[in-house]
Amino acid sequence: MSCARSLCGLLWVAVAAACSDGTGPAPVATVTGVSPDHGPLTGGTVVRISGTNFLTTIDSVRVGSGRLKGLVWMSSTSLRGTTPTSGATGAVDVTVYTTGSGSSTCTSCFTYTLPVTWISLTAGGNHTCGLASGGAAYCWGRNFGALGDGDWTWARSAPVAVAGGLAFASLTAGDGHSCGLTSGGTAYCWGNNLYGQVGRGDTLVAFTPVAVAGGLTFANVTADYDHTCGVTTNGAAYCWGLNALGRLGDGTTTSRTTPAAVAGGLAFASLAAGGLHTCGLTSGGAAYCWGYNGYGQLGLADTVSRATPMAVAGGIAFASLAAGGLHTCGLTSGGVAYCWGYNGAGGLGDGSTADRSTPVAVGGGFTFAGLFAGEHHTCGLTSSGVAYCWGWNGSGQIGFPPDGTPRTTPVPVAGGLRFASLAPGGMHTCGLATGGAAYCWGYNAFGQLGDGSTNERYGPVVVVDP
Repeated sequence: MSCARSLCGLLWVAVAAACSDGTGPAPVATVTGVSPDHGPLTGGTVVRISGTNFLTTIDSVRVGSGRLKGLVWMSSTSLRGTTPTSGATGAVDVTVYTTGSGSSTCTSCFTYTLPVTWISLTAGGNHTCGLASGGAAYCWGRNFGALGDGDWTWARSAPVAVAGGLAFASLTAGDGHSCGLTSGGTAYCWGNNLYGQVGRGDTLVAFTPVAVAGGLTFANVTADYDHTCGVTTNGAAYCWGLNALGRLGDGTTTSRTTPAAVAGGLAFASLAAGGLHTCGLTSGGAAYCWGYNGYGQLGLADTVSRATPMAVAGGIAFASLAAGGLHTCGLTSGGVAYCWGYNGAGGLGDGSTADRSTPVAVGGGFTFAGLFAGEHHTCGLTSSGVAYCWGWNGSGQIGFPPDGTPRTTPVPVAGGLRFASLAPGGMHTCGLATGGAAYCWGYNAFGQLGDGSTNERYGPVVVVDP
């Protein structure tokens, strides 16, 4: 039978080996590069191998001394697989072995590194940032400056280093911007700056970290949609960015491109920026909120917006606060969770979808060690590290396949992992496992889950190493 009428040689992933029945030898395959070009010693990095003439039967691919796992032919110029483990750090060769065309090696094309140990995570609207041991910051997902890598690339599906080499003690992510705080209390921000939320004194996009103006020393910083707030070491609160409906708390609705003092002279221990509002917690556990209140998210027993801090009704003493898109939650020192505000998606967790303008207890009788709010969903973490989430689940952000029905009381996140902290975002959620590995789940169109893909995930998937 002629080559034109039949397949010649072995089949591999439905691709015929090139024929050599008189029509000429098969072209020689070559390897030109590997992406990403680095990964941890533990292996597990999904890599794409680029080259030419991947037309013959591929026997195997070796990365250093180990064989690439899950080898898949993508095209005549691309192969994909997962790196094996390695016994040492450093650069190794990548070799493709073929049937009939010999082998091709890309010298020192992949570098094995020590695995990253994450110490904290923060999730924004469509991006995520993580802090590694040593203070190095990485971000992934939708970019336009929010990732801080100095690049115009639209999105990243794996962590990239924030430019500048700064060592941070904490990170916070808004909708399109991010901020970091050094151990010395200096705040830096980067990303979308249309309303001055970067705090530099202008409205130009910052593609790399810039110092927040004013020379203030902050104890913590928090960001959400289009504004940022921070508490100084002496408890004074400042906010900057968009000030529609008074979310900056300075008694006006004028947007600010540099930090403006929150009115009232209260001393706060921490702040929590929500989508259109902000809340603060005093050292005595009293909660105050300000900004948009159309759904009762200020907790004042009404729906009137405020431009200055107002005490949350009920007199409950909280140990921490978490602000979502249109709702707020608080956790008492005894681990009892309360929420208030918008509840159409079940984010308050009280078993209903009725909005609440004062705190209501989260259902289920759980005792939580941590409470975290996303746009329209909320998550709690028990002292043993078990994660529960509730609210909207249109993309699997509360940890199981979406079925069109929000969950109005806490449900466990799939997978049985134990977490040290959680970070809900717009329509995705991330968690820091007790061993330092990072996991994310939910909406992933911009790569905000950091698993190297843009596929939606309905349970935790590990964030790949930078």
